[in-house]
Amino acid sequence: MRYFDDFQVGETFETRSYLVTREEILTFARQYDPQPFHIDEEAARHSIFGGIIASGWNTASICHRLVVENILGNTASMGSPGLDELRWLRPVRPGDELSVRVEVLSLAPSRSKPDRGAIKFRFEVRNQTGEPVMTEIATALFSRRPGAS
Repeated sequence: MRYFDDFQVGETFETRSYLVTREEILTFARQYDPQPFHIDEEAARHSIFGGIIASGWNTASICHRLVVENILGNTASMGSPGLDELRWLRPVRPGDELSVRVEVLSLAPSRSKPDRGAIKFRFEVRNQTGEPVMTEIATALFSRRPGAS
């Protein structure tokens, strides 16, 4: 189990890769972001993207799944109060393989609740050629190691 006290500024992590399928893109978009370039092959072909692309929210969801499965799953994470920045840099297409590079930007022990602290992370989602497709800066709360506060 990793606690707030076990992280260091500048530390980085890499996740496994994740294959994005056409069916996943369509299913997610039909339910949560039914814009034509996400759900309609013909409309997508005539859009600025030239074909079906994943919703940015689908990409963000994949990012968070990879981070939880590969990094946060064995930590004393207490959730997140929010994010500061989210950028979609390139379209994600069927067949893309995404992975996430996570960097610890800052650590802030809580002044009012000494049993926890906040960690600011930068997430960079990359495709199979290493191109960044999304970046996010977010804060997460973590329990302090028992007896560390």
